[in-house]
Amino acid sequence: MWSAYTNCRTVVTLEGLQRIRLHIRRKLPQAGKLQAAIRHFLKVTRSYWPGLFHCYAVPDLPRTNNGLEQLFGSTRYHERRCTGRKAASPSLVLRGSVRIVAGLGTRTRRWAGYELAPRRMSAWRTLPAGLEQRRSARSLRYRFRRAPAAYLAQLEALLLKQALPP
Repeated sequence: MWSAYTNCRTVVTLEGLQRIRLHIRRKLPQAGKLQAAIRHFLKVTRSYWPGLFHCYAVPDLPRTNNGLEQLFGSTRYHERRCTGRKAASPSLVLRGSVRIVAGLGTRTRRWAGYELAPRRMSAWRTLPAGLEQRRSARSLRYRFRRAPAAYLAQLEALLLKQALPP
């Protein structure tokens, strides 16, 4: 009975997994030494149930991690092809949240101008601040790598200046 589930290579749907769980629960008394492991499996699948198949609620979302890896791998491939760089370009690191989404979105279909207009202006206005924060953090890392002793001395002086009364 249990060997039927060991070499399963088919895609399991929500209903299919529910049927498997019911079948396993009915056969639990016959499981012998595996009862504790099976109870744990049933408990874990029940606790993760609400988000277990969330990918089916979003159309065109890759169904597996492998699909997501292929999607982002193709983005990396096109980025390397456009820039000629082997490593990720600094602009992709800084503006990745915008560029990757835009790149993936334009592969699916053509967009009209009115569809590209932001729906929430408040979220749109916060985007440049996030990009600037990443750029400044990257700049500070560069300053540290270039002259670590001078950077740490400047940081210590700033900390002492803030800690002492005026």
